[in-house]
Amino acid sequence: MTQEKPNPGLFKRNPPIAGEAEAIEAAKNGDPDAFSKLYSLHKRRVYTLCLRMLGNVSEAEDMTQEAFLHLFRKLGSFRGESAFSTWLHRLTVNLVLMHLRKKGLNLVSLEETISPSEEDAPKRDFGSRDPMLSGSVDRVALERAVASLPPGYRMVFVLHDVEGFEHNEIATMLECSTGNSKSQLHKARLKLRELLREQVSSTQPAVLKEASA
Repeated sequence: MTQEKPNPGLFKRNPPIAGEAEAIEAAKNGDPDAFSKLYSLHKRRVYTLCLRMLGNVSEAEDMTQEAFLHLFRKLGSFRGESAFSTWLHRLTVNLVLMHLRKKGLNLVSLEETISPSEEDAPKRDFGSRDPMLSGSVDRVALERAVASLPPGYRMVFVLHDVEGFEHNEIATMLECSTGNSKSQLHKARLKLRELLREQVSSTQPAVLKEASA
């Protein structure tokens, strides 16, 4: 029996970029043009990650700049043990989480983690892939729905289903239990389904009206 591969996330990372490895080595040696190339290659995806986690354009722009400043200082510690994009995204995630903690915000809601209601109680597989959300869902609609999630739900959803972190890693990052991470993900997915249904319902009248014109 073939072992099922782990879910890479709803928004898959791009494969290694041509010329990236050479740019990394040159940037380590102080080549400013090489670092500029790395910035150009990864700035959009780092910004998108910040925006998904923060839900605020201005803060996302600031944290993107902070991430690349931090990258400039930490690039020498990159050993190639993982993909550069994975390493950079983890660095960015850690910076965003530190930023949120400095603001005194709770990164994860702790409500209903011990005795959730029967209606939305996580099932035995609530930490596994959700085929309803990873199928043929319009990307723009899904992005809009993710942005509308409550901060705690959005954080866990982005870390697990978008970035591909395991629940034990998320629990460490957010300083919560693994069960809490799984519970928040389950509720985030329920909320996303609700938001996506609302988006479909809101567009149907316009489509029907146009069709009948």
